[in-house]
Amino acid sequence: MMTRPWDGIISEEDLRAYDAAGFGRPTGLGKRPALVIIDVQYRTTGTKPAPFFDAIEEFKTSCGQVAWDAMANIEKLLAVFRAKGWPVLYPYVAPKQSFDTGRLGDKVPALLGVAAKGYEFPPQIAPKDGDILLPKKHPSAFFGTPLASYLIDLGVDSLVVVGCSTSGCVRGSVVDGFAYNFRCTVPQDACYDRSYTSHAVNLFDMAYKYADVAPTDDVIAALAKIA
Repeated sequence: MMTRPWDGIISEEDLRAYDAAGFGRPTGLGKRPALVIIDVQYRTTGTKPAPFFDAIEEFKTSCGQVAWDAMANIEKLLAVFRAKGWPVLYPYVAPKQSFDTGRLGDKVPALLGVAAKGYEFPPQIAPKDGDILLPKKHPSAFFGTPLASYLIDLGVDSLVVVGCSTSGCVRGSVVDGFAYNFRCTVPQDACYDRSYTSHAVNLFDMAYKYADVAPTDDVIAALAKIA
């Protein structure tokens, strides 16, 4: 049986309860998927691979080595989407202004003091001409952005959501994408978080309620079957 990120974290009793209640049925991909790359910027990856506690010396918001591991899988997905000519969208954290403080500043002050370099994209997954960039101020890529409008215009019916963080912006975007009736898929090794437990638990929750969750290679195999 395939190992899932939440194995050993979610109890067998909880898994049995969800299965008995009928949660977690797969929905599959549609005919016109889009790749949504969330917040893969130096502020979450660092400018080089490093263990977590070294990485946060550069950017407090960095997730360390797990970001680079996930980024390698994002590259693989990106290559597929570019080869197919399918849409690629980049919801990303916009530089913070003094008027952005609000509850975000109350809760995580480090998010407001990121150096300008932190908002740049690592070159291996950076946007190209024709991609859609969506600056955002809040976790969900849909909140306060025209993302839904772009997706409708592009005829998109399903989303492959990757990036950072699994428990925050990825999850928030998947929940909202689900609410808009997009089929959502989360490649479990193409998203990342500073906490493995939080990463795993949120993947479990998305898998059983809002999205299909699978390894990147399985997602790529499924994408290859779309005409």
